Order: sequence, then C-alpha cells, then structure tokens
Amino acid sequence: RRCITVCGTIGELLAKSGSFSQNVEFLNLLPKRGPNAFSAFCEALRETKQQHLENLQVTTLMQRLCSWNFFLLLICLFCTEPMEHSLDNGDGPPIPLVKYCTPEFYHDHQHLAYKLISEPRGLALILSNIHFSSEKDLEYRAGGDVDCTSLEMLFKHLGYQVTVFHDQTAQEMQNSLERFSKLPDHRDVDSCIVALLSHGVEGGVYGSDGKLLQLQEAFRLFDNANCPNLQNKPKMFFIQACRGDETDRGVDQRDGKEWSDSPGCEESDANKEENLKLRLPTCSDMICGYACLKGTAAMRNTKRGSWYIEALTSVFAEDSRDTHVADMLVKVNRQIKQREGYAPGTEFHRCKEMSEYCSTLCRDLYLFPGYLPGK
Repeated sequence: RRCITVCGTIGELLAKSGSFSQNVEFLNLLPKRGPNAFSAFCEALRETKQQHLENLQVTTLMQRLCSWNFFLLLICLFCTEPMEHSLDNGDGPPIPLVKYCTPEFYHDHQHLAYKLISEPRGLALILSNIHFSSEKDLEYRAGGDVDCTSLEMLFKHLGYQVTVFHDQTAQEMQNSLERFSKLPDHRDVDSCIVALLSHGVEGGVYGSDGKLLQLQEAFRLFDNANCPNLQNKPKMFFIQACRGDETDRGVDQRDGKEWSDSPGCEESDANKEENLKLRLPTCSDMICGYACLKGTAAMRNTKRGSWYIEALTSVFAEDSRDTHVADMLVKVNRQIKQREGYAPGTEFHRCKEMSEYCSTLCRDLYLFPGYLPGK
C-alpha cells in the first residue's frame, strides 16, 4: 500500500510499453513524490521481502515493477561504482572444492606426465591490480578482488605455496616477477604458476601507475636461460586482462551441426643429440592461458569476478583430479564460448568473449591434487 503512494499515478507507468520503459518512467516519477519517496519505497520492499507482494492489493503492478531488470537498473543508476564491461546475468557455476586424484590414476598416468609430486607442488605468484592512478583513464576493476581470492584459494588447494601482491606499479611488478623467478626454492619443487590480473593491451598489462609491463619480458624471466631452477619443469601463466578494446558482438549460429573438430598439430621428433652436453631450447615447458583473444576486451562481473577466472577455478577444482592442464583449458574455452553478456539497453548486451591458450609443454601436465607418494 505504501508503494502505491510512492509510485504515484499507475496509469502513467502502464502507458509505457515494455518493462524497461516502465522502469525508466518509474525512476522519473519517484523523485517527484517528495524527498522521502525513494527511502520509503526501499523500506517497503525490505519489509515485504518481495515474497509477500502477493498479499498486497497491487500484486500485478509490483510484479512488473520489481522485476530483476528493475533492480539491475537501480544498481546502475544509484550505485557509486561505474558500470563496466561486466554486467551479465550472473551465469556460471559456483566454485567447488578441489577434488583429489586417486593413487590408481597417478600410477596409470605418471609415466607420460611431468613429475609433479613435490610438497608443495610448486610456488605460485599472483599480481592483482584493481586500483589505478588518475593519470591514465583506467577504471577501478570491480570484482578483481574476487578473482584474486578465488585463484589464491584454488592454488593453495592444489598444493601450491602462494604469494600475492596488490596494486603494484609496472616496475614493482617487474621486480616482483624477477625476485620470484630467482627464488632458490624453485629447485626443490616440480612446477610454477604466475597469474597476472589487471587492465591490459595486446602484449602487456598495466601497473597501478598506468605504465605497461610487457608480457614477453615477464615470460623471459622464467625461460631456460634465465631460470635454470625451473628447467624441464612446467610453468603455468594465467593472464586476466584485456588485449584490446574491441567488444566481441558475436554472430548468430546457423542451423546445422556445430563445427567442433579442429586440425591436429604434428610434432617431429627432435634430432638426436651428438654432443656430450644436452641442450634445451631457450623457451620450453610453458603454458599460458589468456582471458580473451588478441584485440578484444575481457568481460568481468563486478560482483562475481571475471568470466575467465570463474571458469578457470571451476574447471580446475572439478577436473584436475583426472584431466591434464591443456584439456582443462579447452574446457575453460568451452565455458567462455557459451557465456553471454546481459546488460539490456547497453552496447554490451549479448556480448561474447573467447579465451585461448598457447603451449610449449612437452609432456602431459597433470596436477595430481592430493596425491603424495608413500602417504
């Protein structure tokens, strides 16, 4: 009943076609109903908790006004945070607990896989930037803290020793990566993980000062020449950052069978080494997952975090017990392919994203979560 008083003339609202137009008209009328109208309306909704609206005399009207789209609109108009390329319908699975592999699975697959049984499994570094200086037009990365926490929990549950740094300048990021790559503890573990979470462009991610850290420089720190403690050990990189500002609008799928098969890639055997001392390519045993394709923007939900990190943590927690990393990243790609932006009335409505990965791995990379020999 109080909502009728606040809303004003019902006819003016119902005269508008479509729920979105009615929502806009409602917000136009609301300020005209006096200084306490908005707070009274919010209080009425809190008291009724929506499920009691059916007991009110204006059930039909309130069901139309108090739809989910209406609350999204309220959030956009009244929230102090800027709207980003991130508003969607909240799809995506919750993050499950990491499931452990069985001793039987380990013994059946370890002969074709990288040795990955050290305790800890390896060292992991997360560099997460969500606040940026005002010199560059880089907005606050709402939801970035969710990504960081999710990855930190995932890596710990997978058996990694995790270090996290927040809001570093480009030079500080470079220094952190260099110090991390030179840690003597890499000698005693079987793998390594680096995650970079920030704004970015193709080939680089931004520090909190708006300057770029070049990704090739970061990768170089961990190659066989600069990081001998990690030679022949798998090194995983995950980059949650835009690689351009183009929004993938997507295309309509034609009827018919989906083209899902991709051509394979055949590797030739290496030439037999004639010298006494074995040599390695400068860069090998690396795999890098990117949130989006070259030139495109990465999508992020301001409450649940980025699409890519949500998919990554979900897939790795569920499937690392019996799936190697490359195949898990294919599953991540599949989840990202199916996801779609939800932001009615904006250019980002029904936008798409496509993640990808590149690899110089030379064996299957199973994480064997929970498995410890002899225990």
